[in-house]
Amino acid sequence: MALMESAMPPIGAAAPEFSLPDAVTGKIVSLADFRGASALLVMFLCRHCPFVKHIQDGIASLARVYAARGAAIVAISSNDAEEYPEDAPVSLREQAKECGFCFPYLYDETQEVARAFGAVCTPDIFLFDHACRLAYRGQFDASRPGNGLPVTGQDLRQAMDRLLAGLPVADAQKPSVGCAIKWRRAAT
Repeated sequence: MALMESAMPPIGAAAPEFSLPDAVTGKIVSLADFRGASALLVMFLCRHCPFVKHIQDGIASLARVYAARGAAIVAISSNDAEEYPEDAPVSLREQAKECGFCFPYLYDETQEVARAFGAVCTPDIFLFDHACRLAYRGQFDASRPGNGLPVTGQDLRQAMDRLLAGLPVADAQKPSVGCAIKWRRAAT
């Protein structure tokens, strides 16, 4: 497992355009589908990463609460499914059902969307405001596999609460920590 921190792109950056298939429904989902939402949470996840496994139930719980409050939520997996078959769309569908994810779980086969977002690890979390401008990019919470801290989603919940209340999100944001995205090897 290659431990990596989020790249922390600049606050205020526009959400990159995307149009990807949902591993659960097969429907194409794009950024345009979320325009007008009070907030948009984009999470880069996968199935095999121990950091994602550690918080996936917390993600499902958080998503149910904030979707009910009007936030749009989407997950994207960009890992190379040829080298990591556990991250292939059929497996992502199983993960979504097992965890009770109530949001689209998209598959970024070309990895172009991950690159556009500046995503580098799983989980990598990006929260955008109503204008699709980056307001938060950072950790779910301080819990990590083996550190004994409970999974609460505290950091992300605080950011979402402030954003949904029309308040600025705190400037002090800690990067997400997880496994490096599994990039495709360049053809030789």
